Amino acid sequence: QVQLVESGGGLVQAGNSLILSCAASGRTFSTYAMGWFRQAPGKEREFVAAISRSGAIMRYADSVKGRFTISRDNAEKTVYLQMKSLNPEDTAVYYCAGGPTGWGTVNDDREYDYWGQGTQVTVSS
Repeated sequence: QVQLVESGGGLVQAGNSLILSCAASGRTFSTYAMGWFRQAPGKEREFVAAISRSGAIMRYADSVKGRFTISRDNAEKTVYLQMKSLNPEDTAVYYCAGGPTGWGTVNDDREYDYWGQGTQVTVSS
């Protein structure tokens, strides 16, 4: 059984930065891709970023490209999301997820088997 626990959310002013962390339990962390998704009030959950098993390949949603960076430390079984130049449109609950063994559909939340409980990020203007 894999458990994911996010941390690092909070309230920040527009233009500032925040780093989210997601700690995984279990011994198979390095065998699957990891992703970050977010869900704003009244909206569907959307893809933010994903990283391959080795950490060599990343994919980003267009809305965060150039501002967000996903990384992972397989030894520490942790994935990170560094967020810069935050704006109010980034306000959402952020979820980390794991599970895809393929890379082609890492932006599809249906491909993920494991989910964290989410962490709230609020960006004030």
